[in-house]
Amino acid sequence: MKPTTSAKPPATPVWSVPVAAADIREIGRRLDLVADETTRQAIVKTAGLAALPRLEAQFDLTPHGADGLRVAGRVAATVVQHCVVTLEPIESEIEEAVDLVFLPHPEPAAEAAGLQSSEADEPPEPLRNGEVDLGAIATEFLLLGLDPYPRKPGAAFDAPVAEDDPSSHPFAALAALKKPGDQNQG
Repeated sequence: MKPTTSAKPPATPVWSVPVAAADIREIGRRLDLVADETTRQAIVKTAGLAALPRLEAQFDLTPHGADGLRVAGRVAATVVQHCVVTLEPIESEIEEAVDLVFLPHPEPAAEAAGLQSSEADEPPEPLRNGEVDLGAIATEFLLLGLDPYPRKPGAAFDAPVAEDDPSSHPFAALAALKKPGDQNQG
């Protein structure tokens, strides 16, 4: 039997902080989250980071419409990645703004009815079992804020210089395989 691979994130988030939309009163609620060492290490492993010394999130939760929820705030982190050129560790700061709207059953008709926040550029997210997972949101925005190709200041990739020797050309081995009577079809 062949093993299967999936591009889906794990069913259980690495950092989970569920909040029930029904618990958010009309005046709203502010939550400050700080990931503990165990959580940060799990994110390091999942994201392929060198280290994650700090991960914090601040969220303001307010009711949105009859049964929706708006989550606005920021995710801040100190991350250590490996330079793609030198492989040396690089420490950087990430600061990502969050502004999401969650609805029990987001549908295009809900947008047309004006239930989507005018500040949000994205369609509403689904409210699952009446909850939002702030830890999963913080992790997602951290991952979105990562530099996919971190490079140390001043680091430059210098391609190897080809010698004057034709056999050092990358396609020299292919040319050697060509028979003398072959026609070039390309």
